[in-house]
Amino acid sequence: MLRIFWVALLGCMAATAVASSVLASPWWWWAAGPLVAVLLLAGRDLLQRRHSVLRNYPVLGHLRFAMEGIRPELQQYFVERNVDGRPFDRDTRSIVYERAKGTDAEEPFGTELDLYAAGREFLVPSMAPRPVRPDPPRVRIGGPDCTQPYDMALLNVSAMSFGSLSANAVLALNTGAVLGGFAHDTGEGGLSEYHLRPGGDLVWEIGTGYFGCRTEDGAFDESEFARKAAHPQVKCVSLKLSQGAKPGIGGVLPGPKVNAEIARVRGVPEGRTVISPPYHQVFSTPRELVRFLARMRELAGGKPVGFKLCVGSRRQFLAVCKAMLAEDVTPDFIIVDGAEGGTGAAPLEFADNMGMPLTEGLLTVHNALLGTGLRDRVRIGVSGKVATGSDLVKRLLQGADYTNSARAMMFAVGCIQAQRCHTNTCPTGVTTQDPRRARALDVGDKSQRVHRFQEATVRSALQIMAAMGVDDPAQLRPHMLQRRTDPQTVRSWAELYPELAPGQLINDAPEAWAPDWRAADPEHFTV
Repeated sequence: MLRIFWVALLGCMAATAVASSVLASPWWWWAAGPLVAVLLLAGRDLLQRRHSVLRNYPVLGHLRFAMEGIRPELQQYFVERNVDGRPFDRDTRSIVYERAKGTDAEEPFGTELDLYAAGREFLVPSMAPRPVRPDPPRVRIGGPDCTQPYDMALLNVSAMSFGSLSANAVLALNTGAVLGGFAHDTGEGGLSEYHLRPGGDLVWEIGTGYFGCRTEDGAFDESEFARKAAHPQVKCVSLKLSQGAKPGIGGVLPGPKVNAEIARVRGVPEGRTVISPPYHQVFSTPRELVRFLARMRELAGGKPVGFKLCVGSRRQFLAVCKAMLAEDVTPDFIIVDGAEGGTGAAPLEFADNMGMPLTEGLLTVHNALLGTGLRDRVRIGVSGKVATGSDLVKRLLQGADYTNSARAMMFAVGCIQAQRCHTNTCPTGVTTQDPRRARALDVGDKSQRVHRFQEATVRSALQIMAAMGVDDPAQLRPHMLQRRTDPQTVRSWAELYPELAPGQLINDAPEAWAPDWRAADPEHFTV
């Protein structure tokens, strides 16, 4: 009854204001109009039942929703410090932006980090530093069964699909890859003209939806795969088992993003949300996975073939290693994706709680391959918050052969970490299919930024290695990275995470690995 009384009273006030304006002078409409609008809004707020705040605080309650809407921007620009933002702090974003623009990424007056905090890491400089090598090294991808090996750069564009990214963003990334001579992972969304038009080297990723090489009922199409894998720009093929943001579930592309072009590239209905299955149809055991990788390499004409995963169970990965030994078949590369997340949207519970972070995942894969005597046949790539030269050096030192970057490459293209990637309302045109928003991204300018960022980051990594007395990434050793475990104790990476010896799991598995090694079964993915 009270709300009815207030609505009636507001209606009388609005009617009185209108009548007074008409009788006094038409000029009073300028004052009466806003008043009437506010009164009508208040009446609507009092009658609606969805928001309790608005029923109790009509009109004023809208300020709460307005402030909530701009909270990320207020937090990012006015509240957070340079070193504590998430997922990427302001210092890291600034380094990427400055390198992409070709300006100096330097800061005066010392570090803002607490160097005595537990978990703080530092690289060990040498008393005999080396000259910085002028030519960035490359990594040969191609095992004993590969007939078309590929020389991979130390830093490449990580998996981001057309659909998740705008056409202009894909064009800028691939053009940057052409300028810098590094690889561009397509993501699982298929090969589009925007990947192919600039002419950059591609790692074609095949996910559980088999987009770009799927039959009408969603199965893997061997002939279509072979036809597209033969494209000269496709240098490697990657089978995605899982991704860091959401291991164990398939990707999701919202229906509003699935326009006619994306539907054609992926082979799916237009305007309908695309949900990739959580599992592959082509294999169900470790042995079948290994056999399918061999079949993919055969269909691809001997080009390098590998797989990507966010590591969960060490036992399951050891089962894959046992299958490799049993079949005498290995992938040419494995990409370890960290649970740190990535460009794809994911349920918060998965992003926060599922899968190993990149450090543990990389150590698991590196040591499993060492312990089974397979490490020299398989190259390891990593993706997970690689944005600076020090990030790159740390991952190489921990066991990786090369790195991929997604979000840092997005920063180079213009991303401002608005975190609206899944809403189709990206303010910079990077992750949207809205033509009006996407056209703001200038391909010519942003491709130069991608090139400059990659080049400057690799150069930074080479400078760091030279300061450590190292000429080549192969000379990096785990003891060159130190970690503070408490305010009084610093230990080397070699002490904290001892490496297995080549073949050690087969000959005499250490106590920490023995239970998982015994339980690993190449015929089952048992946890």
